[in-house]
Amino acid sequence: MSERIELDKTESEDRLQQMLVDVRRQLHRHPEVAFEEYETTRSIAGWLREADIRIADYPLKTGLVAEIGRRAGGPIVALRADIDALPIQEETGLPFASAVPGKMHACGHDFHMAVILGAALLLRAREEELPGTVRLIFQPAEEKGTGAAYAIDAGALEGVAGIFGLHNKPDLPVGTVGIRPGALMAGVDGFRIDVTGVGTHAAVPHAGVDPIVVAAQIVTALQTIVSRSISPLDSAVVSVTKLQAGTTWNVIPERAVLEGTVRTFDAAVRAEMPGRIERIAEGIAGALGATARLHWYPGPPSVRNDERLTSLTIKAAEAEGWRVVTPDPSPAGEDFAFYQERVPGSFVFVGTAGPREWHHPAFDLDERALAPTARLFARLAEVALAAWAGGGDSHSDRV
Repeated sequence: MSERIELDKTESEDRLQQMLVDVRRQLHRHPEVAFEEYETTRSIAGWLREADIRIADYPLKTGLVAEIGRRAGGPIVALRADIDALPIQEETGLPFASAVPGKMHACGHDFHMAVILGAALLLRAREEELPGTVRLIFQPAEEKGTGAAYAIDAGALEGVAGIFGLHNKPDLPVGTVGIRPGALMAGVDGFRIDVTGVGTHAAVPHAGVDPIVVAAQIVTALQTIVSRSISPLDSAVVSVTKLQAGTTWNVIPERAVLEGTVRTFDAAVRAEMPGRIERIAEGIAGALGATARLHWYPGPPSVRNDERLTSLTIKAAEAEGWRVVTPDPSPAGEDFAFYQERVPGSFVFVGTAGPREWHHPAFDLDERALAPTARLFARLAEVALAAWAGGGDSHSDRV
């Protein structure tokens, strides 16, 4: 967009919508994966500067932090967007499809960036009226689960009273927002189990210890964690997604490797998982004459929404005319949870009526959700600032 971006309270929905469609499509056409989002960062910075929104000085190689609001001493609320794409070859056939082979915005982060930019433009038009500061966090590397921690370490949460974020939801219609207090998305952990036996000729298995047989029994036994070790009132997923062993048909190998993921919603259940998996793997391996070693890779904890901020979010959504539903918790993960470990936060699902789920090569979304979602987050920022400043909902009718 070459023209200077300026919006005021009378800005038409059509013009805002077209601006955000243009932004989203430009970002979609030029995807960059985790910690490679240099051009994406430059584009966002350019649009913010055109709107005279100040960019804060934080030591981020990719991603950026900006601020709106000039009232010193007032509260600070944050709006977060993730900016990275996925290493997926796009198969949508869209005229603005990815121009980068093997990379695609298959999770809708282009939508998230456009929405938070739109909210920023609306808030900038009323900057003098804000009773505090809105901090905009355009965060890299969500797909790796490490970008939020990277932004936090750079100081992005300093002074922040609360934070709000969103994720598009293809199975919700446009105009619907999914909001719930407590657990919304799962904690995500990964694991690898190295099984070591004794290699031998396939014709004389008794002369060795077959790690494939051991690994197969471990895979089967791991399923009992959810079915027999976790309360039916709790939720968990244990998925083995890789089993690799051997190089040819007539040799029993020495080693087999299992990899997988664990998804949990309760912190106590999550804390128990490494020990449970290790005991099963080591017990089975030992009984069969092999050894097993567990490698645990902790990821983001569960996204758990603060009740007060969730209540504010529901009120803002209803004031904007959204249909509010209570979604089922998703076993997918989100590193927004790292922010919520530090400050109260609320994360929502925004209906985008897409043809495919996240991470599918034909993923797309209904762009009609762009402008309404931008207005929702602008209103939410004002409502939250007013609440923290002790002003109730006095600003909620101005977005």
